[in-house]
Amino acid sequence: MPSPDIRALWASAKAVCFDVDSTVSPDEGIDVLAAQAGVGDRVAELTRNAMGGSVLFQDALKARLDLIRPSQQLLADCLTAHPPRLTSGIAELIGKLERRGTHVYLISGGFTHMILPLAKQLNLPQERVIANVLLFAPDGSYAGFDENAFPSRSGGKGTAIRDLKNRFGYAPLIMVGDGATDLEARPPADGFIGYGGIVVREKVKAGADWFVTDFAELIAALDAPTGPRRTPQPS
Repeated sequence: MPSPDIRALWASAKAVCFDVDSTVSPDEGIDVLAAQAGVGDRVAELTRNAMGGSVLFQDALKARLDLIRPSQQLLADCLTAHPPRLTSGIAELIGKLERRGTHVYLISGGFTHMILPLAKQLNLPQERVIANVLLFAPDGSYAGFDENAFPSRSGGKGTAIRDLKNRFGYAPLIMVGDGATDLEARPPADGFIGYGGIVVREKVKAGADWFVTDFAELIAALDAPTGPRRTPQPS
């Protein structure tokens, strides 16, 4: 059972940052893109290593992109063949958070080209998406990625959250996600909710302040009385 502290933080959150792949969406976007490029099996193994925390994220990202070599045409073909999907319950949850005045962000190690369509479905503005940016040559071929983007490296999600807190003063701010890069974002996130509705990662489950497998649990908690707030102990 989640502690009263994390329930209180969730109920009073001024901002919530969601991971995208295997959280907001049931898909791992880079794996879908890799399958479109014909290198799915090789890239999927690198993805598992990255999400499990066994390699530096930036190393796994570069290795995967070097295999895929995603051109503008490949991206367009992929989005046509595999329109981005939302996980069951996430639209209701994010809509509820936004209606009560909680700002929702999508923070992902995936790519803006594949995440912006999801943000549009969720009625989130483009500036609420923090993700990796692919670069292209004039002919549309792959030319690398923006290595200055927060999510392009290990610890990047935490850096992005710290930036949001510095700029907007969000307190409390909650991170929700399924992977090691999400877990390591607390702190500076005030709390971390692990999501296991698509895949359960034992490291994430063990380290989470609250672990759920259905967004309905978080929706219900927004309506539940929390009682007096206690001051959380430092992590």
